[in-house]
Amino acid sequence: MEANNMRIAVLSGKGGTGKTLVSVNLAAAAKESIYIDCDVEEPNGHLFFKPENVKEEEITIKIPSVDEQLCMGCRICAYFCRFNALAYVNDKLKIFDDVCHCCGGCVLLCPVEALSDKDKVIGKVQKGTKDNVTVNTGILNFGVESGVPIIKKLLNENKPGGKKLTFIDCPPGSACIVMESIKEADYCILVAEPTLFGVHNLNMVYELVKLFDRPHGVVLNKCLDGENPAEKFCLEKNIKILDRIPFDHELGTLNSNARIAVKENEKYQTLFASLLQKVTKEVQQHETVTNP
Repeated sequence: MEANNMRIAVLSGKGGTGKTLVSVNLAAAAKESIYIDCDVEEPNGHLFFKPENVKEEEITIKIPSVDEQLCMGCRICAYFCRFNALAYVNDKLKIFDDVCHCCGGCVLLCPVEALSDKDKVIGKVQKGTKDNVTVNTGILNFGVESGVPIIKKLLNENKPGGKKLTFIDCPPGSACIVMESIKEADYCILVAEPTLFGVHNLNMVYELVKLFDRPHGVVLNKCLDGENPAEKFCLEKNIKILDRIPFDHELGTLNSNARIAVKENEKYQTLFASLLQKVTKEVQQHETVTNP
């Protein structure tokens, strides 16, 4: 695999670990790249890049709608739905949009075709550019149960190709939206803090990437002198440590002010350029082993 066609996912067991710090600066350090913010519940990568010429598209899902004139109250749809999104009450079929999983089964099973699909807007995707980076952001509307359709849209429209590396800024944790973000990644970077709590969160995403059989390595962030439980965990599990980012007040200040560190200081440019080289080398080595 050519380095330019790689999809690199950056994930962590919780928010605030440094996931966006790593993904944003890697994207900025690359010659040309695509940055995809899949943290649809709380996207913030765009605050760093400040993309221009932004285009926006609403994302919809299909939910059932009932024609009360046709409905005969047979309750087949309500019996079918495992999520209790339909109920026949007071001689009327009630549909609860918030718990509907949009499987379409109720529409297919209705014997009198009283049910049909209608669009429900769940969020949007935004696409813009800044310098050498194409910035793609998913935004989930408040109260919507799942951002998976938005993530699918982001990833399907940004398939590997051309001369751009792709960096996927995953949601924190290990839920379905994280699984959707990494399932086609060529490599996963796990970002961890040097604490016992950090080890717990690291183990969550470590088990996830193992489940999906994704090649992976760890970036240890906020490192201090002395014992590092996350580093010890990696050594015990034989997990590749890609880099150690020191606890740095200047880097923390830049990050909290939504500034891209590689553009502000040469030492950070060197740090993230080196990390990018290590990651691309890891992916190429993995491809050589799996496809000799």
